[in-house]
Amino acid sequence: MKKIMDGNEACSYVSYYFTDVAGIYPITPASPMAELADRWSAEGRENYFGSPVQIVEMQSEAGASGMIHGALLSGCLSTTYTASQGLLLMIPNMYKMAGELLPCVIHVAARSLSTHALSIFGDHQDVYATRSTGFAILASSSVQQVMDLTGLAHLSAIKGRVPFLHFFDGFRTSHELQKVEVMDMEKLRRLIDEKALNEFRNRSLNPTHPKIHGTNQNEDIYFQATEVRNSYYDKLPDIVEEYMAEISKITGEEYHPFNYYGSKTATKVIVAMGSVCETIKETIDYLIEEKNENIGLIEVHLYRPFSTKYFLKALPKTVKKIAVLDRTKEAGSNGEPLYLDVVKTLKEAEVKVNIYGGRYGLSSKNTTPAMIKALFDFLDTRTLL
Repeated sequence: MKKIMDGNEACSYVSYYFTDVAGIYPITPASPMAELADRWSAEGRENYFGSPVQIVEMQSEAGASGMIHGALLSGCLSTTYTASQGLLLMIPNMYKMAGELLPCVIHVAARSLSTHALSIFGDHQDVYATRSTGFAILASSSVQQVMDLTGLAHLSAIKGRVPFLHFFDGFRTSHELQKVEVMDMEKLRRLIDEKALNEFRNRSLNPTHPKIHGTNQNEDIYFQATEVRNSYYDKLPDIVEEYMAEISKITGEEYHPFNYYGSKTATKVIVAMGSVCETIKETIDYLIEEKNENIGLIEVHLYRPFSTKYFLKALPKTVKKIAVLDRTKEAGSNGEPLYLDVVKTLKEAEVKVNIYGGRYGLSSKNTTPAMIKALFDFLDTRTLL
């Protein structure tokens, strides 16, 4: 079934079914996600578990994240929707939810941060600011991908016990109307790991089976408890890949933690995530067909945890030059976040390529096919190592 909707509606349409409780607070451009969930709840629409989602509007995003943290501890699958400064207010609770291995999902219409000035438009500064919280980070590049991958975040959080931040570009995807193939929600429902879900609910705070949460620990215990969580992150890319394979069967689209697009023998490749990938794909199609270029794109979906195995699997063996595009400005750094991840991955794998980093599209600054072609042309000017 096809339906015209924007990215916000596509996200809410799927996430509603996986949610028991949603703590909300409005912020541009993410507000419509919470508004739709609130409306459907008032209309009595049922989630996968046979009841309307309980919606609570708090006094701020900090309150919304604190509220869903408490709901998770009581065994409720919990979700919120936010962007920009609102996401920053959630960071303290994000550390707690990740440390306690709670299956929270936060959906973000990615937006610029207020620095020298406020901007309501889109880039990835807010998402990058959360990368050390312990949340897995999943990127969707288009409205159709939002429809296809929103459920993946919930499914993987339940099975993997790692909370997820699922994001897509503010305005460019959140408000872009497209005719999308609506997910078969009954097929998606069958993918829920019921055993993992029951274990989550059984771990909840309950007077009939008391648990301890929020203790104080000294150095003899804290370090070990921090390191033991590594195993959950080590397993997560495989869990995501398994669910992507199942979702690919439902949708007919092929999804992986890193999707490759372009020539199988490409010598020049761009690495990027978000809506710019759609522009890059169109540019690649033109340059291959009209100019016989040997080029490609690695489209990042699972940004955290960053999987060396799946990145190298997507990278053609023929690649000599790589350009990494980041939609953020990290003041004082010697490279933007995605660029540094790719450099480390290739260095440790001893892959000898020329690699360059750059930024684009802050505050939704337009990124055109001509700019993407100029980037490939720039790589032509670089001397091989």
